[in-house]
Amino acid sequence: MDLRFVGGVREVGRSAVLVNDALLLDYGMATGTPPQFPVGSVDPEAVVVSHGHLDHVGTVPSLLSGDARPPIHWTPPTYELALTLARDTLKLHGVPGRGAPGGSRGWQRRGGSYNCPFTENDVKRVTQVSSLHGYGETFEAAGHEVTFYDAGHIPGSAHVLVDDGETRLLYTGDFHTDDQRLVSGTTARPDADVVICESTYSDVEHEERAAVEERFVESVRTTLWEGGTVVVPAFAIGRTQELLLVCEAYDVPCYVDGMGKQVTEMLRRHPEFVSDADVLRRATSHARFVTGRDGQRKRIAEQNAVIVTTSGMLSGGPAMTYVPAIRSNPINKIALTGYQVEGTPGRELLETGSAEIDGRVMPVSARVEGYDFSAHADRGGLLDVLEEYRGSRVLVNHGDRCASFAEKLVGEGFDASAPALGDEIAV
Repeated sequence: MDLRFVGGVREVGRSAVLVNDALLLDYGMATGTPPQFPVGSVDPEAVVVSHGHLDHVGTVPSLLSGDARPPIHWTPPTYELALTLARDTLKLHGVPGRGAPGGSRGWQRRGGSYNCPFTENDVKRVTQVSSLHGYGETFEAAGHEVTFYDAGHIPGSAHVLVDDGETRLLYTGDFHTDDQRLVSGTTARPDADVVICESTYSDVEHEERAAVEERFVESVRTTLWEGGTVVVPAFAIGRTQELLLVCEAYDVPCYVDGMGKQVTEMLRRHPEFVSDADVLRRATSHARFVTGRDGQRKRIAEQNAVIVTTSGMLSGGPAMTYVPAIRSNPINKIALTGYQVEGTPGRELLETGSAEIDGRVMPVSARVEGYDFSAHADRGGLLDVLEEYRGSRVLVNHGDRCASFAEKLVGEGFDASAPALGDEIAV
């Protein structure tokens, strides 16, 4: 089996691996200015997508911009999430840019923003070439047998097992081994000769989730008691719904704004992909959904309230309204709830106390706190999964410290390495 790593190695973002020059696993983008995309030219016979986050699925529609129409395989929630993200990308970045070399399809700058690498027609084509699969269902893609297993990351997320008749490859995608309120942790350990393993939190041990929830709720309640406003930037997919469940469990009233509203409604249509559909329904009823009409956001920002809103890294969305509105009052609070990629405004805010919002660097007097509501396995979870693959070759990807984690694995007796961008490896 031949592997070509065209994105998502020694970094978090733009995940993409080409198998036997025919089967493409994920095709994402890395947010930033400018956004980054997988490198080189790819022309796959088929595409398999592990889950519906932008860094794994964000560039998939661009694969349909030419004459080729490779089939795309994913779970039902991943399919719907991919379309939601693609339409949002079109909405944010407008006129599509062309002319970039190969599969990178880089963004052309237009004024103060960047143009989208695919068109509305490309997104429509996605609906024409999609095949939906459940967990445990084996299907054929580009001459390979492929099976999805529940990865415990977000609804619809999958480990991808690929068998070319000689080698069995497990592409973990993003995964979590601990239960969350929204989804249960992964227990799948299919036999594999080679494992491409994510490593986002390879040097972190997560705090117990119950303790994180209690600290978060206590902090929120304190700010509300003091008369302040709490803005909770959250990823629309997975994190927003998790926080709705937390707020409902602790009877904390909250507003919900941004793409997370649409995603929440969509996930309710796929009850088999969440831990408890009834609890999610109650949490949805408990929250107040923001329409954004007639200055509603400005009025809410002036209230003694909790606002769960996109984007989770402060790189867009309604957070661009709420954060400037509440930043000057030290009683107010910004509670970051997810991984902040280097170079994003969220990371900058955590490290410096200021952030570039809508082109302006803004000092923030409001208190800034970070909470580890991660949907990724930590160091212990990664090692727990990999222990099942001691006799397999391990290729580490999707992390800021891939090389150091691979060295750690080698020290513990694994056949492990961390591919670099553009590497071609025969396994």
